[in-house]
Amino acid sequence: MNLSARRFIGGGLVALALVSGSVSGGLLLEDDPDWKEAEVVMPPAVEESRLRAFSSGSVSSNSFFVDEGSVSVSEDRVVRYTLVVRTPGGAENITFEGLRCATGERRIYASGRRNGEWTPMKNSTWQPIRDNAYNRPRAALANEHFCDGPAAPRDREHALRLLRAPLDPAKTYGVR
Repeated sequence: MNLSARRFIGGGLVALALVSGSVSGGLLLEDDPDWKEAEVVMPPAVEESRLRAFSSGSVSSNSFFVDEGSVSVSEDRVVRYTLVVRTPGGAENITFEGLRCATGERRIYASGRRNGEWTPMKNSTWQPIRDNAYNRPRAALANEHFCDGPAAPRDREHALRLLRAPLDPAKTYGVR
């Protein structure tokens, strides 16, 4: 076989591998047509003593926290939590959010204030978790803390354990 034929076949095999990988990955993330979201209850006001810092893995100068008192896993397998983003100057952005590990999606339900007042987000829908600057904290929570591949934590205690002990890159999925 000549060199150009080998390159052609090799290129075809690489393309096939990329397509099949994305197809099989998509099979894990297909939406369940019977899935229904549970009723969402807004969490209590954020308390400093319950904030768990986590690394977003980005170059942002902001600090990222989850209020451990807000973490829940309901029968719909959605992990819900309050995210606090704090700037170096002390300004805060507080949001109540959800992650669907099975579909790789996130949803922002409401923005909040320290006094516990919540303002529901307009047009809040499930969105793919994109690993960009804005969504990096959400991607970190999904990929390095709460989700074990497409599997959600079993319950609140399991979610808190995962939050407190981020994924060890040396371990494969299914061992947490």
